[in-house]
Amino acid sequence: MKWVTRKNANVDRIACPWLIKHFVDKDAEFLFVAADEVMAVAEREGATPFDVKGVELGHVDGRCSFESIMVKYGLKDPALQRLAQIVHGADVSSDRAIVPEAAGLYAVAHGFALVLGEDDHKKIELETPLYDALYRWCEAEVQG
Repeated sequence: MKWVTRKNANVDRIACPWLIKHFVDKDAEFLFVAADEVMAVAEREGATPFDVKGVELGHVDGRCSFESIMVKYGLKDPALQRLAQIVHGADVSSDRAIVPEAAGLYAVAHGFALVLGEDDHKKIELETPLYDALYRWCEAEVQG
């Protein structure tokens, strides 16, 4: 299945592909396009739009897109819920202090964005191990 979002991805738009590939659609293909082209590309390619204003898998009811994907696909894993808090805080500046790890994820994700510019597929490739490790840490945290 194809998924489409805005190019020049940062926190949420990199965390979402990790979530989708691991828990929703292991064969997902991600398209990154100009913000004003997302809906046209979604229609033309039969792609699911995410992290775009006005879509179901975007910022809705105080959720970031990562959280909206979890709601849509019924993902209730406690470790994912913990990770979602971190992603939310890193992505939503007014909620940065929601959990202490959010500030660290924000710094690291923005560092990748500065190093890699608009190479969104490279960001996914290089940040996937970061999210794998953070998820494992969240598993350990929720297990006590």
